[in-house]
Amino acid sequence: MRDFSVMTDHPILSVRGLSIARDGKALLGVDHLDLDGPGPTIILGPNGAGKSLLLRCLHGLITPDRGTVTQGGQTLTDQVRAGQAMVFQRPVLLRRSVAGNLDFVLRRRGLSRAARKTECEGLLAQGGLEDKARQSARSLSGGEAQRLAILRALACKPSVLFLDEPTSALDPQATQEIEQMVLRASDQGLRVVMVTHDIGQARRLARDVVMMHGGRVVEQGLAAQMFAAPENGMIRRFLSGGLMV
Repeated sequence: MRDFSVMTDHPILSVRGLSIARDGKALLGVDHLDLDGPGPTIILGPNGAGKSLLLRCLHGLITPDRGTVTQGGQTLTDQVRAGQAMVFQRPVLLRRSVAGNLDFVLRRRGLSRAARKTECEGLLAQGGLEDKARQSARSLSGGEAQRLAILRALACKPSVLFLDEPTSALDPQATQEIEQMVLRASDQGLRVVMVTHDIGQARRLARDVVMMHGGRVVEQGLAAQMFAAPENGMIRRFLSGGLMV
């Protein structure tokens, strides 16, 4: 797999003065956020904290009322966004075979038939789906479908991969398989930004953590430091199993 790392003097992702409100209610308010260095970055917080909304802003799916998002110092033009990929909580797969879902992306990259075959085989092996290649993607189990969705995102050769609670509906075995894929991709240089409300998962995966509550970033830092000694008392309660109110 190629080296996904981005060489730049700017943070990989930056947010400045971001805000979203609906019907007079503030949904998101992030004054300052920089995501840089190796990942994975985990956006953590309770349900309704604004995690998924922030992720969609980072991917350019939602235009904020105010503020900016940049990647490597560049605004999120279509060209910049083409270097990103996102996998949702519920994967959306094409009505094709497993291999056909991957080939669709590989064709759009302009690869030759031989190159597509080789890369498709490598991706299927990476996700443990070699024996499912000719099977309908819509017939996969939940965990298999999510693995395919991640493989299809990787086939785009992104520099940043966004994952929105990709294991929330999966059993422990399927969750472990997805987590291993996330760690392998990160180890190979891909910048992974993942949303979860699962503290245990954040502990297993995160290099750094963005903690959200009420649409705001309440703390950001290296995972080891934050989990050992969070500065914010509200976060201490959350990490110990208490409610953030």
